[in-house]
Amino acid sequence: METVKELLVILVSSSLVSNVVLSRFLGLCPFLGVSKKIDTAAGMGSAIIFVITLSSGIAGVIYRFLLVPFHLEYLQTIVFILVIAALVQFVEMFLKKYMKGLYQALGVYLPLITTNCAVLGVALTNVQKEYGILAGMVNGFATALGFLAAIVILAGLREKMAYNDIPPAFRGMPHVLLTAGLMAIAFCGFSGLL
Repeated sequence: METVKELLVILVSSSLVSNVVLSRFLGLCPFLGVSKKIDTAAGMGSAIIFVITLSSGIAGVIYRFLLVPFHLEYLQTIVFILVIAALVQFVEMFLKKYMKGLYQALGVYLPLITTNCAVLGVALTNVQKEYGILAGMVNGFATALGFLAAIVILAGLREKMAYNDIPPAFRGMPHVLLTAGLMAIAFCGFSGLL
């Protein structure tokens, strides 16, 4: 069983020091595609928090109590993808029914959570680092929290820069990529925390 100190280290490490987007470069598609407005970015980040946290817990239970006892560890990637796909379908149905504006704003990026390498990466990292179910869920929540922070910060910066006089060569994705690169450099400052 993990101690509170170990869980806090996982929380800080996964959300800031090893930020899934800015230091591990996973989940860039929704990070760059949905970060045009803060509201949409926050909605995507919230959906990612739900999916990653629950998929970490469910994948941990399935791995520990089904795959390991029956020596089926080689099926972990397929099983994790199925768990993630089911959770994304649940989120998609919920948003379509109760939050139509956010559902339409997220567009094609919502179903792409299923193939988001950050979501699968967390489940595989939990197995690789041999986290227990609680530690895996904390790692998933912290990773998703780091994703949320990064995408909301980028969306805020993009909203502010939308009215700036940007040279033609840097308009569009070039200035977004430069901004994300500067954010990644800034997040390197957190590496001294642990």
